[in-house]
Amino acid sequence: MSGHSKWASIKHKKGANDAKKGQIFTKLARDITMAARHGDANPDMNASLRLAIQKAKQANMPADNIDRAVKRAAGLGDADLLQEITYEGYGPGGTAVIVEVVTDNKNRIVADLRQAFSRNGGSLAENGAVAWQFQNRGVIAIDASKADPDELQLAAIEAGASDVDVSENLIEVYTEPSDLHVVREALEKGGAAIDSAEVAMVPQQKIQLDEKHTLAALRLFDRLDDIDDVSRVFSNAEFDDATMEAAAAE
Repeated sequence: MSGHSKWASIKHKKGANDAKKGQIFTKLARDITMAARHGDANPDMNASLRLAIQKAKQANMPADNIDRAVKRAAGLGDADLLQEITYEGYGPGGTAVIVEVVTDNKNRIVADLRQAFSRNGGSLAENGAVAWQFQNRGVIAIDASKADPDELQLAAIEAGASDVDVSENLIEVYTEPSDLHVVREALEKGGAAIDSAEVAMVPQQKIQLDEKHTLAALRLFDRLDDIDDVSRVFSNAEFDDATMEAAAAE
């Protein structure tokens, strides 16, 4: 999907401390609340909520936390103050970056994002500046070490996937957004160990970065991920797995 998605996958495998896990749970809870607020509170009737809950369960989020997040959408708490906003920017090496946030304070998040970009070789951009470079698609990520790429590619296409991308550490299956759940279920029934499944902004073309710009981009991604209100980050940055592994080990 992007350099950021692979970086997030590698960091997840390295494990996270309790503080980081708490931050992740907060982000996931907000995503669940917003999905429930925009549709049915029953995940069987709300595909967005179903995906948000699946993502939370994969992160080992307690069931009580998930239930509270759903109930929050029914008017319990401050859910009405939350807004979903998408920001666009330029990252190191001229890369395009899209940041999805869920916030109760627009002024604060704009200031936080502007600082994150400016201090890490990038800048915020106007709406529409880079979004045209991305497509909304379903993306299923699978650990490459736990699957036979050829067999998985065949199974994914038979299940309705539109494309499969294989790298050293990660296999990414692409679908139409409406087909994501069906393809995921088919792959799981076939024994695939799925790391994540979501509807995401996928770059139509990627920009290969050198080592200098790769490290700068990774610092930007880390800073954006550390902002509580940031839900997801997408980029058209592309860099090799070895550089990411080395950076993750530091």
